[in-house]
Amino acid sequence: MRILLTGGSSFTGLWFARSLAARGHTVVAPLKGSNYSGLRGSRVAELRCVAEIVEDCPFGSDRFLDLAGTGSWDLLCQHAAQTGDYRNPDFDVIGAVTDNTKNLVAVLKKMMDRSLTGVVLTGSVFEQDEGAGDAPLRAFSPYGLSKGLTWQYYRFLSETLHFNLGKFVIANPFGPFEEPRFCSYLTRSWFKGEVPTVRTPLYVRDNIHVDLLAKAYATFAEKVPPHHGITKFNPSFYVESQGAFAQRFASEMSSRLGIACPVTLLQQQEFAEPMVRINTDRIDGAEFGWSEAAAWDAEAAFYRQAAN
Repeated sequence: MRILLTGGSSFTGLWFARSLAARGHTVVAPLKGSNYSGLRGSRVAELRCVAEIVEDCPFGSDRFLDLAGTGSWDLLCQHAAQTGDYRNPDFDVIGAVTDNTKNLVAVLKKMMDRSLTGVVLTGSVFEQDEGAGDAPLRAFSPYGLSKGLTWQYYRFLSETLHFNLGKFVIANPFGPFEEPRFCSYLTRSWFKGEVPTVRTPLYVRDNIHVDLLAKAYATFAEKVPPHHGITKFNPSFYVESQGAFAQRFASEMSSRLGIACPVTLLQQQEFAEPMVRINTDRIDGAEFGWSEAAAWDAEAAFYRQAAN
């Protein structure tokens, strides 16, 4: 297939592009800008190895519309989304939905004129009415709310413009090229000889290695164009408390990094989020040809290189 993939410079976007290309698909990756540095710059360099990059081409722009009307398309993978400070309680929900859907009808019509039959939209388990856990399944944040509203608009357009739509729902991915968040905090602490702490060890979440997530994504994406109507996939893997996941991560890293990886689980004082939110489709890595041990090896190698 010839696939237009947005959001390719993101952590998961790079891995999705890799997995799609590995399965023989042609990936075209429009980027918002052209000058990237740091970790995102490294991801863009890796992206160039597997995709045709179109710079300065934000979603819905005139340049994007021109791209949408060029050649033939089999699939639009809409992975990009306005994130900004996604934890900010003042996150602009309506502004984000506006950016996520800018000129969307025009984009879709241009691509459908070029043979497009399917769209894959990336969702989040932290949206309203997603996954499983404490009821009601409210959005975790204004950002999560914006993702859910974006989905509602795509679903409406699928039913009125008549294209096949798939929603691929992400829980908590981790792996090489991830932003410096929880796993990075743990490894930085260990390399400095410090003992990291986990402030919210009781929350039950769903963590999945990005390599397995990407393999599941590519397999799902292939099923969307021939599947009439709307379909959804919520891949799930390590379902456990955040404290248990931190201990799992420490155990896997200690033997591979050759250093002590202690972790302290604090008595949880914060309960602003739902206690349980997980995805619903348990997957088997072997079905995707995925090696769990190799994934952990790659994780350790990434952080070892980052520390040097």
